[in-house]
Amino acid sequence: MSAHCHDHCPSSAQEARDPRWRRVLWVALVVNAAMFFVELAGGLSADSASLLADAVDFAADALNYGASLLVLGMAAHWSTRLASVKGALMVGYGLVVLGRAAWSAWAGSSPQPVTMGGIGLLAFTANLTVAALLYRYRGGSANARSVWLCSRNDALGNLAIVLAALGVFGTGTAWPDLVVATLMASLGISGGWQVLRYARDERREGRVHVHG
Repeated sequence: MSAHCHDHCPSSAQEARDPRWRRVLWVALVVNAAMFFVELAGGLSADSASLLADAVDFAADALNYGASLLVLGMAAHWSTRLASVKGALMVGYGLVVLGRAAWSAWAGSSPQPVTMGGIGLLAFTANLTVAALLYRYRGGSANARSVWLCSRNDALGNLAIVLAALGVFGTGTAWPDLVVATLMASLGISGGWQVLRYARDERREGRVHVHG
């Protein structure tokens, strides 16, 4: 666990006993699964790299929330292992988005700003709602931290998509869309490294407790 958490942060076992945590995860799972289909259709329709990237992110988050529900009540090391997997997925997602943005720049795509902006606002509202529900758990286990970081980063990414839509509309070029896709990739990579670090710290703390 990080230096500013220690015994004051709820553990995975405490989270498993909290029915509110389970309900929040179910809400997050349903919202993210629904938004995946919305953004996938919208991204294909608008030819937007940032929307398609965000659709993939919604799908990954839905799987993450489902996995978080699966490990509730399991031994702490399973939750820590899950956090490590999610951290790696966040880093991998960021690298995929960077590749997609590079391909769009080479292909010379021309996104539709109205569709981008409308779906971006809807996605921002969805992620902001989920992030607000998860806020109280942001200082918990590595698994809970990863869920909170995903939602926070997603809300910031959605707001950036709305700004990119305005940029595409004003400039008539795809570059605002590509810049935002690159920024979203950077957020994913940064958040993934944070989750991996939290999980590593939890493993170290667990070994200290076992051998102590």
